[in-house]
Amino acid sequence: MGEMADPIQFKDEGNKHFQAGEVDKAIECYTKAIKLCTDKKVLAVVYRNRSACFLKKESYTNAASDASKAIDVDAADVKALFRRCQALEKLGKLDMAFKDVQRCSTIEPKNKTFLETLRRLGAEIQAKLKTTFSTDSRVQNMFDILLDEEMDKDKKEMAANNLVVLAREEAGAERIFQNNGVPLLLDLLKTGKVEMVLAAIRTFAGMCTGHKARAMAIIHLVGIDKLCSIMAVDNEDIALATCDLFQCINDSLTGGDRRIYGKEEALVLDASKDLKSILMSLLEMVASKKVSGHGRDQALNLLTRNVPRKDKKDPDHSKSLFTIDHGLKKILKVCGQIPDLPDQLPMTENTQLIASVLLDKLWDDLRCDPERDNYREVCDEYIKGKFDPNDMDRNIHAINALSGLLQGPFEVGNQLVGRQGIMEMMVALCGSEREVDQMVAVEALIHSSTKMSRASFIITNGVSLLKDIYKKTKNDKIKIRALVGLCKLGSAGGDDYSMRQFAEGSTEKLAKQCRKWLCNSAMDTRTRKWAIEGLAYLTQDADVKDDFVEDDPAMKAMFDLAKSKDKTILYAVACTLVNCTNSYEKKDIIPELVQLAKFSKQHVPEQHPKDKKDFIQKRVKRMLKGGVISALTVMVKADNLLLTDQTKEMLARVFLALADDPKDRGTICAHGGGKALIPLALEGSAIGKVRAAHALAKIAAVSNPEIAFPGERIYEVVRPLVSLLHPERDGVQNYEALLSLTNLAGLNDKLRVKILKEKALPEIEQYMFEDHDHIRQAATECMCNLVTCKEVQDRYLEDGNDRLKLLVLMCVEDNEKLQRAAAGGLAMLTAAQKKLCTKMTLVTLQWMEILQRLILHDQPQIQHRGLVIVYNMLNSDDNELAKKLMESEILEILTVIGKAMDNPKRQIVIDVARTCLVKAMDLGLIKPFTTPS
Repeated sequence: MGEMADPIQFKDEGNKHFQAGEVDKAIECYTKAIKLCTDKKVLAVVYRNRSACFLKKESYTNAASDASKAIDVDAADVKALFRRCQALEKLGKLDMAFKDVQRCSTIEPKNKTFLETLRRLGAEIQAKLKTTFSTDSRVQNMFDILLDEEMDKDKKEMAANNLVVLAREEAGAERIFQNNGVPLLLDLLKTGKVEMVLAAIRTFAGMCTGHKARAMAIIHLVGIDKLCSIMAVDNEDIALATCDLFQCINDSLTGGDRRIYGKEEALVLDASKDLKSILMSLLEMVASKKVSGHGRDQALNLLTRNVPRKDKKDPDHSKSLFTIDHGLKKILKVCGQIPDLPDQLPMTENTQLIASVLLDKLWDDLRCDPERDNYREVCDEYIKGKFDPNDMDRNIHAINALSGLLQGPFEVGNQLVGRQGIMEMMVALCGSEREVDQMVAVEALIHSSTKMSRASFIITNGVSLLKDIYKKTKNDKIKIRALVGLCKLGSAGGDDYSMRQFAEGSTEKLAKQCRKWLCNSAMDTRTRKWAIEGLAYLTQDADVKDDFVEDDPAMKAMFDLAKSKDKTILYAVACTLVNCTNSYEKKDIIPELVQLAKFSKQHVPEQHPKDKKDFIQKRVKRMLKGGVISALTVMVKADNLLLTDQTKEMLARVFLALADDPKDRGTICAHGGGKALIPLALEGSAIGKVRAAHALAKIAAVSNPEIAFPGERIYEVVRPLVSLLHPERDGVQNYEALLSLTNLAGLNDKLRVKILKEKALPEIEQYMFEDHDHIRQAATECMCNLVTCKEVQDRYLEDGNDRLKLLVLMCVEDNEKLQRAAAGGLAMLTAAQKKLCTKMTLVTLQWMEILQRLILHDQPQIQHRGLVIVYNMLNSDDNELAKKLMESEILEILTVIGKAMDNPKRQIVIDVARTCLVKAMDLGLIKPFTTPS
């Protein structure tokens, strides 16, 4: 048919497509008709028809719009009115929908559909009004209780909690907002009482979550400065709650909150001005003396979460550039604070390290050399600007800021350390008579000696100085820092046994002193932390590792500190555990290259005798006995930016090492290790996620998953396990992932569906073709547990693939476990899909011979599966196939098995053979055996 120019023809063509279920084509035809049509009555019909199409596609806004255009032409168009009613109901506009169906029932009073819809919508509106009025009264009642000074404290707490819960629901949040809620919440803030302030802040957070318009309104009604002043108070809970509120506001304004809240998206003005104001206010908080340590921590946390790009593919990193221009010096000021000096910014034990993390994130977000040069110049200008020969306080502030850079963007800090005079200033400060100078300088030396070249310089110039400080000082804080400096320099050769920096036995002495400090509970946590820092370096030596795990009090002291509020300790603890379990990355040593290196007189790394497998296993057992899992689970839970991706990766490595022995996996689960591994497998560095997923696979492969991952958590395990089914992963990871998925797939349908949703099926099928016997067997066993799913059965029913043929041929492999899995899969498939019984005979000419080998197998489990397949074929409604079976030797085999004496060991096999014979008799293919009278 040529190009139609008549709108009537387009309309008729659209009607045909609609009747055929081709909705998109119908919409296309109706749209063309609308463009050409000039007759209003015809146009109304076309709009009404297109409205029906949009209803089918669940595009309710368009459906209501088209129906309205038809109604504009003819107000009594019942079809258009009812279609608009249906669309408005779906959009939640019940009042308007009710009016439309009311008009429909007036025009056609006997139409049962209209009357039923009228009754249903009336009931829904009444229920909604009841809920609304109920919510209104509840909200007002809660505020009355909270603002009544004579009210009982318990009632106030209950009302505050109810208000917070109500605000987390969309209907409740909207009612609070509409019922003069913001001024009432501001009254709660004015009380100054911690419980009231927390209730108000958390209610605001619920109201802002996922609703752009309310978030903007609350910002303007409350004020950004007001919110910042609340976050600045010296109360950890209030600071954290306000931080969460700011995060909710940010997510709502930027679209970062992608959850579906079941409402239309709010239409508001551009939020960029408000976001910029929030960013400026947070930067002001960073270096303000009016802000508490907890408030400063949360301001830095908000900047770290929301300024650097989450996805490096995003071209917009303007927030990072703005923060560097307006806030980099303020962050450096925080890093440079000396808590022991007067007139310093209020800080917590975590503040300076959080600032270092932010510095690192900003540096990592830069895209080109000019931007990095600008970052370096700002840092260089700030550090040089603080040096003053006549003011020692400014000098140590500069050196401390440099320490912050060395703990963050090391590349920037390392370059500044190399500037003329800075290293000399550190060494000079070490010799100062003032203890605070010595402490800052020693810390800077420790952080700057990460690179071997720098360590070599300090070994040459600073070891004697550090030893001198350690011997002479009476200040424990300086003493322990000098000790850590010596520890770090002593471990500069890593785990290379041949590159010891100090004399034999020196590292063990240093470690012994560190353990002594660590066990001294009379010292403050911040000072004892440095003992772990020292062990983090020294445990690269195998003698030190062995001594440490044998020292139960020292190990327990470290685990207790790992559970403390001071999260700056996480990295050092993780390093120590990685060293003790030897779970760091190891380079493969090729013997030929070693010989070549020796021949050319090059350095060859040597392994310590105590770094062999049996020593590592003993250390792991000692650590498990000492409570390492409970410490790890607490560390993973740390809701803090100091739990960096690098720290998470180390924790994942430790878990993997601890789970190496199957006998220990029950202990790991019993202490919550399975639960702790899930977030490590879902977030962090690529290597860390793989290591955590592998540890999960080891646990799920041998443990009862319902015990290891109780409740809904079991479904969270599936994605990490599926991620291991990748060609880039090694064979052990593939194999153990398949074993664990097999274990999960055997539990219930919901888990099987979850595995399929994670797109594991193509990968599992691919591994069924693998050359490696164990991997092929594990993949087949996994498939055997998945074939009960309709989606899997449909894949086997598809033409043009070898899936079914592969299963059939696997039934005669030499590997009995593989045979059993393949035969089990075939038995379940042929039971679920009768068509597969016939298809099985077409995939290979040897199908009859394979079937005979299965039912003659000496393993009862395999024989049983073969007999079930025979029964399924007899029961498949394919009379020719059943006849062919009974005309073959299979009948004789079934008869022999069926006539056998009852035997508990083989009874299941005998019973199935007898069932097959009975089925054959029912089909009239054989007659019952009778004895002559």
